[in-house]
Amino acid sequence: MAKSENKITKVEAGYFKAAHVGIIRVKNNIRSMIAIDSEKIDYILAAKIAGGHVILADSHGVGKTSLARSLAASIKWETSQRTIKNKKTVSKSFNRIQCTVDLLPQDILGFNRFDMKNSHYIFNAGPIFAHYVLCDEINLLTPKTQGSFFQAMEEQKVSIEGETYELPHPFFIIATMNLKGQHLFPLPAPQLDRFMIQLSIGYPSKEDEIKITEMHGKESAWSNFSSVSEIGELMAWKKLVDAISINSRVINYIVEFTRLSRNYPGVLTGLSPRSAIKMSRMARALALVSGENYTSIDIVKKLLLPVFSHRLELSDPTIQPEEIIEKIEKEIKL
Repeated sequence: MAKSENKITKVEAGYFKAAHVGIIRVKNNIRSMIAIDSEKIDYILAAKIAGGHVILADSHGVGKTSLARSLAASIKWETSQRTIKNKKTVSKSFNRIQCTVDLLPQDILGFNRFDMKNSHYIFNAGPIFAHYVLCDEINLLTPKTQGSFFQAMEEQKVSIEGETYELPHPFFIIATMNLKGQHLFPLPAPQLDRFMIQLSIGYPSKEDEIKITEMHGKESAWSNFSSVSEIGELMAWKKLVDAISINSRVINYIVEFTRLSRNYPGVLTGLSPRSAIKMSRMARALALVSGENYTSIDIVKKLLLPVFSHRLELSDPTIQPEEIIEKIEKEIKL
């Protein structure tokens, strides 16, 4: 019996090792096209593998589109054709939505048009029908149009005129958000809660900016960029997240943190139970990305800001969520 158990352990360890090697391959491929902090790439890949979405609070021109494009193009997608309400469509790997104040829900989700020749309605799928979607400057959308993402992000489906359509699987949104500017509509708390993490890419170092300028100053910059992983690998990594061990001590730490936040001075709306669930899954995925088969409190601490900061509503807008998170962390006794 002992031999059998040891054999299973070795097989499982092999899966985790293979996943780590594959993830590093994708990570290096992305970094060959965009200069970004290694740890932030880990967070974004972990969010994707965990089945979550990412919001980037950043300035213009720091490489958000290149990041999303390189992430999508690093996976070799199977070309699949399917029929959506009498119309054949091909699932795209990547779509970019440039948000503006006049964009309507149908510009994102799609719409029905009447085919005069065949006397029936045909569904025109919107740009949301892709494996990877970059939603650029999401807080330029009006609240009504922002709401068109709710169902897609939570259920991986969209409902239009009484019909429900499945989105491609896997499905991943990277949204960018302006921190300053005119005509901005703040995202409501329920929508922010649907993003697993919030990050900022930030400006590159001088050395990296020199490399970027030299590389992307050529029209052929993307000519040699290609996929380095199969879709089957990505799906296997997603399944492995559930196999990452997380002990009761780590769970208790996460729950203690979320519960403390709800009645903490200066906090209007604290962290929900869903926040704890998102943290536990993100911590597992980051452990997998880091080459571990278990997660720890140290990993959770790394993720406190990206997972929790955008979920806190504070009474004083001049106070940064980071300050509150740091104070709560100090109060938790391990």
